[in-house]
Amino acid sequence: MMTRAQFDAHCSALPGTTHVVQWGDASVWKVGGKIFAICSNWGTASADAIAFKCSDLAYQMLCERDGVGPAPYLARAKWVQVRSNDALSDDDIRAYVVEAHKLVAAKLTRRQRADLGLPDSKSADPKPTDT
Repeated sequence: MMTRAQFDAHCSALPGTTHVVQWGDASVWKVGGKIFAICSNWGTASADAIAFKCSDLAYQMLCERDGVGPAPYLARAKWVQVRSNDALSDDDIRAYVVEAHKLVAAKLTRRQRADLGLPDSKSADPKPTDT
C-alpha cells in the first residue's frame, strides 16, 4: 500500500485541496472544507491505513474485499478504509481517491467550485439534445 508521503503527494495534486493534520496525527485532505480522504491508524494496530469517501456501489463492492472495510467513524457516510497492503493496488487507491474528490466536490455550490477552480459539475456532462 502506498505510504503516507505518497498519499499526501497524490492528494495535493488534486485541484482545490487543503491538508490538515488532526485527530491524533491523521492526514486529512479536504476540498471546499469537506473531507474526501484520510490516512490514519484508526482501527489498525499501528500502521497507517487510507480511508476515502465512495459511491454506494463502490462501498458495497469494496467492503466485500479482504483487507477493506467500513472506515471507523465514517462508515455511515459510505467511507471505506484500506487496511491491508495487498487489498488494492496503489493505482486503484489513487483512482478511488480521485473519485472521492469528485464526489465531495460535486456537493459543493457552483460558486465554491468556481472559487476553487473546479469544473462546474452541472455543465461538465453535456445534456442530450433533440435532433
